[in-house]
Amino acid sequence: MEILRHVVVLVHLTGFAILFGAWVVEAVGQRRVTRLMTWGMLIAAVAGLALAAPWGIDYPLNYTKLGVKLVVLLAIGALLGIGTARQRKTGAVPPVMFWLVGILTILNAALAVLWR
Repeated sequence: MEILRHVVVLVHLTGFAILFGAWVVEAVGQRRVTRLMTWGMLIAAVAGLALAAPWGIDYPLNYTKLGVKLVVLLAIGALLGIGTARQRKTGAVPPVMFWLVGILTILNAALAVLWR
């Protein structure tokens, strides 16, 4: 069971890496929202929800931390969705929305690593 949990952690980290990597590429390029960012966010979200279940561990989960991370993830998803719609309509994403996606992605990673 522990190996399965570690595999899910790996999938979660891969989703984060896809999201953040795609964002960095666009930050030095055209600053637009891509489908790859959305896929990375979805992979990280599904794996994160699976990790929020208390299976394969002997310690209690910090549900406050998980709730905060979920709210940040929902904000990232909302920004990606709104940014995609604006991009289709006007051809560009508002700069604030684009930069918030990167900031919130790093914030979510920082919460995971620093909040014990």
